[in-house]
Amino acid sequence: MWVEQCKQQCHGGKVASYIPELAKGNKQALGIVMMDAYGEQCSAGDIQTVFTLQSISKVFSLLLALMDNGEEIVFHKVGMEPTGDSFNSMLKLELVQPGIPFNPLINAGAIAVSSLIQGSSQKHKLERVLQFFRKCAHNDSLQFNEQVYQSELHSADLNRSMAYFLKDNGVLEHSVDDVLDIYFRHCSIDVSVKDLARMGLLLAYNGTDPITGEQLIPKRYVQIAKSFMVTCGMYNASGQFAIQVGLPAKSGVSGGILTLIPGAIGIGVVGPALNSKGNSIAGVELLEKLSNAYDLSMF
Repeated sequence: MWVEQCKQQCHGGKVASYIPELAKGNKQALGIVMMDAYGEQCSAGDIQTVFTLQSISKVFSLLLALMDNGEEIVFHKVGMEPTGDSFNSMLKLELVQPGIPFNPLINAGAIAVSSLIQGSSQKHKLERVLQFFRKCAHNDSLQFNEQVYQSELHSADLNRSMAYFLKDNGVLEHSVDDVLDIYFRHCSIDVSVKDLARMGLLLAYNGTDPITGEQLIPKRYVQIAKSFMVTCGMYNASGQFAIQVGLPAKSGVSGGILTLIPGAIGIGVVGPALNSKGNSIAGVELLEKLSNAYDLSMF
């Protein structure tokens, strides 16, 4: 019932079009999957919708970079603070010293983080990225979406500008094209809301997969990632989301939202119609209804 009610909000949103391939998203779609520690699922709506991770991937590229390098190296390249600016703004890179991105969940920060993923070659780095995301989603069939990747590659003037600015500032130490290739690739991984819920479940249990019992990510790094999700995960609507929903979350401009109930449940939502902040307009309302009804806020 809530899904049908919230779907009415879709007409007030817009599908992302600055990446041309994303404009093909179904504006009327809305789906949700919730998964508990036993793998039991509760789902509703358009759960078969396939979409790309987009900015949701930034959480997991950060985790991989932390596992590869440790905190000191990562946070020498990127800060820990919200910006209050649009996710694709480069304003503060020039205005605020030392000229590093404010956090890993804005585009400039995610580009910097992508440069820290280790590998013996570009191909090896991309293989490591895909394998890590597959492991987090417990889904070996995850793939890069070539059409979305190409669309991002050919509409990336602003991201390319940021990358060259970061290169000039000494933040990027590798080829701009190679770093952007990694960034665009992890943003273009195809998923379903079930995949998001499974990935959220891993974060809900601090890096231990509660279904298999395997520790995939150190607890400390997951705590860092969830802190960023609370403060920066919903772009510059993160404070509002924290007040109205009260859960760690990360959105993407394809309409996905990954969120979680700490120690309990992973949640995946998709609704490609976006509000003015770049978040799923119906997805945010659905999560607000859910949180209020069951008193889920962690605050």
